[in-house]
Amino acid sequence: MSIQLHSTDSSTDATDRRYPQLAMLIDGRWVETGGSGSRQVENPATLSILGNVPLADEQQLDAALAAAGRAFGTWRLVSPRDRAGVLHRAAALLRERTETIATAMTLENGKPLRESRDEVAFSADIIDFLAGEAQRSFGTSTIDGATRRVTLSVEPIGPVAAFTPWNYPLIVPARKIAAALAAGCTMVIKPDEETPASAVELARALVDAGLPAGVVNVVFGEPARVSAHLIASPVVRKVSFTGSTSVGKHIAALASAGAKRTMLELGGHAPVIVFDDVDPVAVAQQAIGSKFHNAGQSCGSPTRFYVHQGVHDEFVGALSEAASRLVVADGIDERAQMGPLANVRRLDAVRRLIVDAAGRNASVVTGGALDGIGHFWAPTVIANVDDDAQSMNEEPFGPIALTAPFTDTDEVIARANRLPYGLAAYVFTGSARTAALVPRALEVGMVGVNHFSLGGEDTFFGGVKESGYGSEGGAEAVHEYQIRKLIDEA
Repeated sequence: MSIQLHSTDSSTDATDRRYPQLAMLIDGRWVETGGSGSRQVENPATLSILGNVPLADEQQLDAALAAAGRAFGTWRLVSPRDRAGVLHRAAALLRERTETIATAMTLENGKPLRESRDEVAFSADIIDFLAGEAQRSFGTSTIDGATRRVTLSVEPIGPVAAFTPWNYPLIVPARKIAAALAAGCTMVIKPDEETPASAVELARALVDAGLPAGVVNVVFGEPARVSAHLIASPVVRKVSFTGSTSVGKHIAALASAGAKRTMLELGGHAPVIVFDDVDPVAVAQQAIGSKFHNAGQSCGSPTRFYVHQGVHDEFVGALSEAASRLVVADGIDERAQMGPLANVRRLDAVRRLIVDAAGRNASVVTGGALDGIGHFWAPTVIANVDDDAQSMNEEPFGPIALTAPFTDTDEVIARANRLPYGLAAYVFTGSARTAALVPRALEVGMVGVNHFSLGGEDTFFGGVKESGYGSEGGAEAVHEYQIRKLIDEA
């Protein structure tokens, strides 16, 4: 079994000196007091209280909106080179502050320090790439006759309202902020109140890098009230949301009332198709690092493993053995390979889904609840899961790998495509023909072939169907915050 290294500090009023002071950023000023009070931030490994995040009232939200509106008038006119300079300096500061930021992230989110350090590094790479895109976004101009010139101008869309989740509390804000700023937009962003420090430290790096007041404003508050207030404001011209499909649909409905452009990156339930012409043990060993990264709390996490019947049992054995050896511990412990779940909601959901699968004659091969303090759950592998199980239809968003055998290619493609989700999928095969045809038949925005990676800071990142629309990555990310304007001069 996985070894447990849980902290014994379960105090509800203890604070950790490694956790930064929380504040909102409104019009260039740090605001530590919220007009709607505050909310405690809990360490999911120890259940101790890390600090208190201020919650904005309507007056503070209006101040942030007004600041973004004023700043847009000047930031949009800043040269692309100067906008890029601010972003590059902020990326450098993130790298310099890696240990401080990674420690805060692990304390509030639970993920192992190694993963938090990687998140800081990747966030800095994202910002650097998007800074470069600020200087690579051009319009076009053509001449028609002796006196007529037709120009397609590329311009920033305007102030943005952005909403980000708790599972990647630095990467997601970095993507949204850097793309918007590179395009010449300003932003009011509401990160998740359960993991606020990561976004606060990102904002601190931007301020220290010379970002003018009001260009980025960070607020916290009761999610439904804040989102409704920000989206309804005439100041906001664009809405960007990353989170659950159900909330994303609500955000889109709010934005539609003002015909405001939206970008949605929503839930997933990624299928993995493993054919019998690959080494099932090698695929299982590769799957471990991806499936249990961030305790499975990732929209692109591989979850539904459809494995050819000829290699299914061998795959399950290898995956279960490797999962059972993972070290589950407080993420602050350098030995941790998987930390706790981020909140008790995920713990309850994982328990419910496993009970349902077991009740439908699936085999829980390894995993289960762990004793002690914190929201810990052992990496779990469930074999021979029917497609009607709750876990095969509801995104587990936790450390659960589900397997099911298949024999026919057309059948398994249909099973992979049957859900409304369409974010990511993975295919493992030794056949060049299969590798070419199956990914094109999968109804998703991204497919990994013979590996579990999905691009990098310079590539498209987005889904289809109820997994949303638009891109959070690559040059397309900057385009999400731009409009095209036709200028026809005679």
